[in-house]
Amino acid sequence: MTARPDTPRSRRERPAKPALTREGIVAAALRVLRAEGLRKLTMRRLAEELDTGPASLYVYVRNTAELHAAVLDELLGTVGPAPDEGDWRERLEAVLTAYTAMLFAYPDLARSALTARPSGPHYLDLIETLLALLDEGRVPPAQAAWGVDLLLQHATATAAEHTDEASQEDWDALRQAVREASEDDRPHLAGLAGPLLSGPPEARVSWGFQALISGIERTAVPE
Repeated sequence: MTARPDTPRSRRERPAKPALTREGIVAAALRVLRAEGLRKLTMRRLAEELDTGPASLYVYVRNTAELHAAVLDELLGTVGPAPDEGDWRERLEAVLTAYTAMLFAYPDLARSALTARPSGPHYLDLIETLLALLDEGRVPPAQAAWGVDLLLQHATATAAEHTDEASQEDWDALRQAVREASEDDRPHLAGLAGPLLSGPPEARVSWGFQALISGIERTAVPE
């Protein structure tokens, strides 16, 4: 007697599921992130993706914050090393721009990265690269150490600021308010309305990095 086609298969007949690993969990998390965004990347949704229970994931990842940090670290592997061409400032800016561009591709992750604390190999490689370039420029060690944090904060905040959270109408309203500022009540704002609104995002990002790098190079860390 043959089984009916719709007869449920015994669990013993099903192929065994691959064993859970942290690497596999992070890879699945990346699939969910790319398909559905960071807001959908919960432990419950990830458990569904891996056909397991949420409790099984906590053996490898303590909570959602650690999961997001692990995903961020994995994506940092796409930033790449410093380019070979250019002086140390240009190469440093190139690495920071690549980091910012990666976050631009994942707007929700950019906001999360403001508080995430990755500690994986790709994040450590990024820090090493930035420190090496600052050392190449003979920036004093203490200033380089504090400066790396400042540079990454600026890059992360820049990416988070330019997410799709604000509508075009919101930006248009802000621009109009700046242009219509009264010279009597806000003379500085009215006088600089043009420069305040000028420049493409790429130019502003580049200028910001250059200003920070110059400041880090020249500003001693207090003893």
